[in-house]
Amino acid sequence: MNEAPKHLGVIVDGNRRFAKRLMMNPWKGHEWGAEKFRKFTEWCFELGVQEITAYVFSIQNFNRPKDEFEYLMKIFKQMVNERLQPDNLKEMKEKGVKITFIGRQEMLPKELQELQNKLMEATKENKPKRVNFAMAYGGREEIIDAVKKIVAEGKEVNEEEFSKCLWLNSNPDLIIRTGGEQRTSNFLPWQSTYSEWIFLEKLWPEIEKEDLVKCIEEYKSRERRFGK
Repeated sequence: MNEAPKHLGVIVDGNRRFAKRLMMNPWKGHEWGAEKFRKFTEWCFELGVQEITAYVFSIQNFNRPKDEFEYLMKIFKQMVNERLQPDNLKEMKEKGVKITFIGRQEMLPKELQELQNKLMEATKENKPKRVNFAMAYGGREEIIDAVKKIVAEGKEVNEEEFSKCLWLNSNPDLIIRTGGEQRTSNFLPWQSTYSEWIFLEKLWPEIEKEDLVKCIEEYKSRERRFGK
């Protein structure tokens, strides 16, 4: 039996479809999705997960309608601002939670970039837990940028050096995707080479702690050979 995954990746899919089911503006679902993620991180840490990487906004998502994009950016700014409040910063320090943002951050609104940088700076010394938000993220783009960095710095090309040049130098043990889709959607293609994947039919806002527990139990029951 495996232990609980130390690093868990999650593709948060299904917010808009959830809102449509309730006959509401589909973008309203992103608010429920943000609230669910707060609970999800708490459940993960309770169950022994030390690092979470959440795919919340891809580079391809920039093609969404202007109104929806602005609505999402507003939610992201609210989320970061909330975490920057003194009481929340104190709590994250006490619990040892570090926050990072990975992706082409320069594509995001400048105000959001500044807030994210402020939050990363405020939590950079926190250990041992970590939450990575993949925003303006794309796995192929990450690999391309890593290659450019290696070439520019004249480094030796090997797995270790290449991994150091990626936005995320950490490999998920388990990746969960909600929403019923069974594809990886350009999420951590390098880091997920030997990750276990679980695809759930439930939409992201519908996920409960018992669903996460079942996923972790499923992960524990699998034999991980790593190509051997």
